[in-house]
Amino acid sequence: MRRRTVGILVCLLGVALAPAGEGTPESQARPVSDIVALIEAAPAGATVDVPPGLYRGSLRVRRPVVLLGHGQVTIDGGGQGNVVELLAPNITFQGFTVRGSGSGVDREPAGIRAETGPVIIAENRLEDVLFGIDLRTASNSVVRNNVVVGKDMDPGRRGDAICLWSSHECVVEGNRVRQARDMVFWYSENVDVRNNEVSDSRYGLHFMYSHNTTLRDNHVWGNSVGVYLMYSNAITLIENTMERNRGPSGYGIGIKECDDVEIRSNRIIANRVGVYVDNAPLSQGAFGRVHQNLIAYNEVGMLMAPSNHSQQTWNNGFIENEQQVATNGRGNLLANEFHVDGRGNYWSDYAGFDRAGDGRGDVAYVSQSLFEDLMAREPNLRLFMHSPAQQAIEFTARALPVMLPQPNFVDEHPLMTPPQVPGRTVSPGPTGRMGALCAGLLVAGALVMLAGTEPISRMQGARS
Repeated sequence: MRRRTVGILVCLLGVALAPAGEGTPESQARPVSDIVALIEAAPAGATVDVPPGLYRGSLRVRRPVVLLGHGQVTIDGGGQGNVVELLAPNITFQGFTVRGSGSGVDREPAGIRAETGPVIIAENRLEDVLFGIDLRTASNSVVRNNVVVGKDMDPGRRGDAICLWSSHECVVEGNRVRQARDMVFWYSENVDVRNNEVSDSRYGLHFMYSHNTTLRDNHVWGNSVGVYLMYSNAITLIENTMERNRGPSGYGIGIKECDDVEIRSNRIIANRVGVYVDNAPLSQGAFGRVHQNLIAYNEVGMLMAPSNHSQQTWNNGFIENEQQVATNGRGNLLANEFHVDGRGNYWSDYAGFDRAGDGRGDVAYVSQSLFEDLMAREPNLRLFMHSPAQQAIEFTARALPVMLPQPNFVDEHPLMTPPQVPGRTVSPGPTGRMGALCAGLLVAGALVMLAGTEPISRMQGARS
């Protein structure tokens, strides 16, 4: 009797903790027409509480209502087209599980699509959907605290988790995205993007022709690219974290042909490239500013096209990047500024000193490496980073200064300590130069061990 009672309690607990609709037998699934009937019976602007359960079909909401699922309602589209369509302004859609959109890319089927605005889409869970939340000309809308999980398919075939098309003055905050393509903003201005998390996707946050936007306190990790700004002006990135974005390009932040971009107080860690800048700022009189960021443990801390100019980079902590700053091709970065108003950057491989005790080095930080110059021409040489080959090339260049290339850039006022950036504190650790020397010694030691003792004994025999 006791065992049966325990079994019943366990079953009841499992039903209580199951996701919305999971405990509903297929035979008890209802058609979405039941929800439509509730909407049509309610006056405009009314709150409609949808009874718990599983509903099948595509839901089209054509009247302004507040539609609440309270986390207990699942709408399953059955793999056909859009699951939910919001076709009138002033709709709130909150607290539902939405799943099972179509998978054909020709019509870009979505879990939730809004064709007009403003609308509020909040606290929903979307799963097994090609596109997640798709706003088209839905200005002044709010997309808040949703979870979006894309279809289990090849990354190249996935759709966008959250997409805004010509939707201005929107707020996108508190959303959690994984296994999608992008969170993308097309032709959408004055958007507030904050406190979102994106992982296991292509581009975490992707902007195309979208201006006057602030990105604050977002966390993007494990994607091909963290944040990519393209042809978008007046963008501010502040207090975001971009880490472990290591796809073929692997940018923590990428900027292409943008004006008036400010990157401040961000944590850019363990990406393939921390910050990539291509022809930005683009226009005369525009600015590009990178300051007070932690740029640490990336393969390349900052990568810039040699044609780039007028980019200001100061008061950052460049810590233990394999290559602190590099050019994407032949040329140098002397047309850009690496110190502003007497403050440069902190470089973990700086070998200077601060005799005056003012927190700034007395000797300029000069990026002048023969190996890095060769690597800019032949990127495959990166294979030999921290190897005896690199050490030999650098030693030769120091011994014969005529072989040194023109400096890549100069920081006249390097900092002795890194700036304070919100988030977890990262210790500078050993310098990059010491790390390279240790790696070279390890390789040399391995070669000695591989050589073994037999050649030595032969030499000793030959001497005797």
